[in-house]
Amino acid sequence: MFSTLLMLFTEGSFAQSIVGKWKTIDDSSGKERSIVEIYKTGDKYFGKIVKLFREPGEPQDPLCVECKGEKKDKRILGMEIITNLEYDPKDEEYTDGEILDPENGNVYDCKIWLDESGKLKVRGYLYFLYRTQTWLPADS
Repeated sequence: MFSTLLMLFTEGSFAQSIVGKWKTIDDSSGKERSIVEIYKTGDKYFGKIVKLFREPGEPQDPLCVECKGEKKDKRILGMEIITNLEYDPKDEEYTDGEILDPENGNVYDCKIWLDESGKLKVRGYLYFLYRTQTWLPADS
């Protein structure tokens, strides 16, 4: 009994958490775009934009003009863009959530995992089409 409990505790202690601040990188330019803070509420994980990196000439406090519903024309800064992720301990992934792309207002199914180097892999997908981004720890 004790060895079973010890084994369960040990396995769980090595799992890395996605909770924290992550730097998003633009796919085409390679430039920093934002910092997203991922947090846990109950058994689910969420993420909101806490900082934007804007170029001179770009709106410094942009609105989500392409969003639909309650997020339409709301400030992107502070917006929740990741919702309802659940941790799957078997695959060590966070799944069954959604991610919003505030550039085009589209919402995608989402899956997130940490790679072996501690970078966050964020995959948005629609049916069999998907795109995976690599996010970096915000302190890097």
